[in-house]
Amino acid sequence: MDTSAIFALMDADDTNHNKAKKIWVDLIMNNPSIVVSNYILVESFALIQHRLGMQAVRLFQEDIVPILTIEWVDRTDHLSGVAAMLAASQKKLSLVDCVSFIVMRKSGVKDAFSFDRHFISEGFHCLT
Repeated sequence: MDTSAIFALMDADDTNHNKAKKIWVDLIMNNPSIVVSNYILVESFALIQHRLGMQAVRLFQEDIVPILTIEWVDRTDHLSGVAAMLAASQKKLSLVDCVSFIVMRKSGVKDAFSFDRHFISEGFHCLT
């Protein structure tokens, strides 16, 4: 699960909100594990706090985070993500994205709940 999907799920005004809700319900009913990295959580907390406020942050922490399987990024994966970001040299490809790709490959995750098309270009199947 990527920040773009988390935010779409949290923000009723997001253009992808209804689609995100439908996918989320399907995932929690049929998928034993929804994986995120702690980097995705940091990015999501910051975005939700900035755009939606602390009540939304509390809702995210209490209702969504407990359902997620968190993969903690270590030094090696962080440095690999930085190297991948610098090598790609694309303004819109973030460190969080690059680390997500590394964590997903390492965990054997092939499907991404994301509205970010970088996941497709990296060879993942987007559920969106």
